Amino acid sequence: MGWDKQSKENAGELVKEFSQWLQENKDEITALEIFSDQPFRRRELTYKMIREVLEKLKLEKPALAPLRVWNAYEQLNNTNGSPKNELIALVSLIRSVTGIDKQLTPYDKTVDKNFQDWVFNKQAGALKFTEEQMHWLRMIKEYVSSSFHIEKDDFELSPFNAQGGLGKMWQLFGDKSEEIITELNET
Repeated sequence: MGWDKQSKENAGELVKEFSQWLQENKDEITALEIFSDQPFRRRELTYKMIREVLEKLKLEKPALAPLRVWNAYEQLNNTNGSPKNELIALVSLIRSVTGIDKQLTPYDKTVDKNFQDWVFNKQAGALKFTEEQMHWLRMIKEYVSSSFHIEKDDFELSPFNAQGGLGKMWQLFGDKSEEIITELNET
């Protein structure tokens, strides 16, 4: 019983230290600044920005590795699932600490839920996506789940380039293509 209590205390200290590190660095790292103070800019987050946070964290505070902090939250029973990798854990932790998410949930699961809601809302009216459009929308969702953002240039990369790239996107969605990219980034 005493070991369990000590373990939970240690987990609580680790969670607190992680939150303090985020607070101390929010003005120095663009991604943290965006998460903390500028919600309208969250759609601008890039994979590179998140990598920068991870590299700085590992350099300055290796004991605050995202998966280690995640495990501390699990000991405190404050999680909803497990992350696929360290970057997803980091984004999820930042979203939780900054109050975006009420419970610590893997970012890819949050993206899945938000995507499902977005599709449902879009198709609630006259708009109905075709099977091929839904395939492309799911590819975009998966890309955003792991890269945190999508831009037109990303359609030259896998998996999009093998299926027609940006040209195919325009063929499927026409003048709504840019709107869809923007909305999915925001969602």
